[in-house]
Amino acid sequence: MAQILLPSLRRLALTALASAAMVLFGALLLTLAPPSALAAPADASPAVAPVEPAALAKAVVAMEGLDRMRITLAATLEGRSEEPTLQTMKEVCKPVGMKAAAIGEENGWQVRQVATKFRNPDHAPAHAQERQVIDLFHRHPAITGLWQPATAEQGAGVNYYRRINVEPSCLACHGTKASRPAFVTENYPADRAFDFKAGDLRGMYAVFIPEAPLARDTLVDTKG
Repeated sequence: MAQILLPSLRRLALTALASAAMVLFGALLLTLAPPSALAAPADASPAVAPVEPAALAKAVVAMEGLDRMRITLAATLEGRSEEPTLQTMKEVCKPVGMKAAAIGEENGWQVRQVATKFRNPDHAPAHAQERQVIDLFHRHPAITGLWQPATAEQGAGVNYYRRINVEPSCLACHGTKASRPAFVTENYPADRAFDFKAGDLRGMYAVFIPEAPLARDTLVDTKG
């Protein structure tokens, strides 16, 4: 995982954090990988941003807001004595997925929820990079989010990954295998999303931001 964050993208992330939007949320918005994993070569030269810095900042802010929404909705389960039902999922989990899709559509991004211990097979990692980042989040709980260059299949752009942790209220549906609500065992025969504890890594938000036309034009001018 030595190349988990390219030097140029690291600089872009730090630039984004320096913006006014980042100040609203403070230093906790983006926690970078351990210094040993991010060390840049001494002769590293600056590169042109494949995505405008404003979009980088916007993506971080959007995912922070999405995660606050998730936590707020999950908290509505606290103190309930009745078993969660399919309707509970529609009220607590579905709005987060719908909001993620809306953020992607509004900005021209692809926004997904990804997990190796998934309930919905659509949330399984789509490629090796996603599996590697989830593994990094598992091994380094202090990392909140990070950037990666887009994969060859995605095309030009960057990926932002933001961890999702298990809240105590999430255990109503994601506790032990034996304690799962009936609607889960009936509707998700291939379910893997159980045996969590509060604070565990649940998964991550994955945001693909395509390269902006302005950045492409700047790159051409620089090379020309």
